[in-house]
Amino acid sequence: MTDRTHRRPQAFRLDDPDVVLAEEGHAAPRGAIVVTPAPQLPEAVEIPLPAPPPKTSRWGVLFWSGLGGLVSMGISLAVWKLIEDMFARSDWLGYVAIGFAAALVLASIVILARELFGLMRLRTLNKLREQAALAIEKDDHTQAQLVARELLTITATSPRLFRARTVLTGHLDDIIDGADLVRLTERHLMAPLDAEATKLVSNAAKRVSVVTAVSPRAAVDLIFVLLTAISLVRRLALLYGGRPGALGMFRLFRQVIAHLAVTGGMAAGDSLIQQVVGHGLAAKLSARLGEGVVNGLLTARLGLAAIEVTRPLPFAALPAPALKDVASGLFPSAEKDEKA
Repeated sequence: MTDRTHRRPQAFRLDDPDVVLAEEGHAAPRGAIVVTPAPQLPEAVEIPLPAPPPKTSRWGVLFWSGLGGLVSMGISLAVWKLIEDMFARSDWLGYVAIGFAAALVLASIVILARELFGLMRLRTLNKLREQAALAIEKDDHTQAQLVARELLTITATSPRLFRARTVLTGHLDDIIDGADLVRLTERHLMAPLDAEATKLVSNAAKRVSVVTAVSPRAAVDLIFVLLTAISLVRRLALLYGGRPGALGMFRLFRQVIAHLAVTGGMAAGDSLIQQVVGHGLAAKLSARLGEGVVNGLLTARLGLAAIEVTRPLPFAALPAPALKDVASGLFPSAEKDEKA
């Protein structure tokens, strides 16, 4: 059996001369208080993370390039054949066909240019958000200056931000700290836009809640919710300086859904449960009206995710809008009961 020695707890001061550290091979003086240091744990070995997979596959790019080339050649050949047939019938018909073809080519070039401009603008906003976060983290004044001036350029056509731009321009050279400059830029340029964005999300949630509550068909609900979500994301992108086209909207909507799924899934569920259970919808509302309220809450959560994706600056100086800020109008009866 093992002999165990039980010692009573003792209190002592670290600057007491009788307190000594236990050392191997050295006996402690008589009457001294021996302190045994805790054993040091071995340092954790960092395992390198695997390299992230490529965003695009080379075979996928080759496939779509080949398919796009064949489709373009097929359409061009069909148009050329049509023009030849028109000239075979009559000269004036051939010239009319050439005019229509020229209009088609011109419109296609303009639409393509707008799509490319919209994609570039979305990329610029995403890059600005990353640069602003990096400037706050490292307190980089030069990076903060670039972010502030780029945002001033992007918002130059917004009349609602004229006063904010004027005030911010006068303070650009006065702020020394990069993090403070980014926060000042956020307060001046983003505060009015955040208020408008919150109003847009709240109104969209109310519309979805009312329409889905009174609509007799589930297909109508689905179509209306989808159109409202697309319109809401587009209006938020335009509000924060984006100019998304068809391709830009597809990319932006995919980013919003991904952001909602990755960062807001659990938060959305918790908020929804708190709102629904807290207001006692199961006991106060009919099944149809409760479904409308839930659809409104989901639309509001989608709008909040769209704000975080389309906003060119991270939420650093200003609080991010919460679900209760945009969905409070969905419970008028509960609010009246609480006030009463």
